[in-house]
Amino acid sequence: MRTFVAGQEAVSETEFAELALGLDVDLFRGPLEPETDSERAAREDAARDVLADLREQGEAGDEIAAWDALYADALTHTVPFLRAASGHRPGTGEAA
Repeated sequence: MRTFVAGQEAVSETEFAELALGLDVDLFRGPLEPETDSERAAREDAARDVLADLREQGEAGDEIAAWDALYADALTHTVPFLRAASGHRPGTGEAA
């Protein structure tokens, strides 16, 4: 079975969530591959800005933005677990 969201085919669960919610999962969760300290800092800075915008929109009455903010915030809490599970030390790009 093929799944389409807004005319685009979603080939994985992550891609479905990204298309349906309009959120880049890796932006909030972090990539599963190693990233440098500067890459991580830039990604986290951008994620904070997007999350702040979503929260502001939610507080202004946009229910979808409020739910997106909750989902994005939950993704930010999964980073340490995923990095630990993959055997990488945070911020080093090296295996533990």
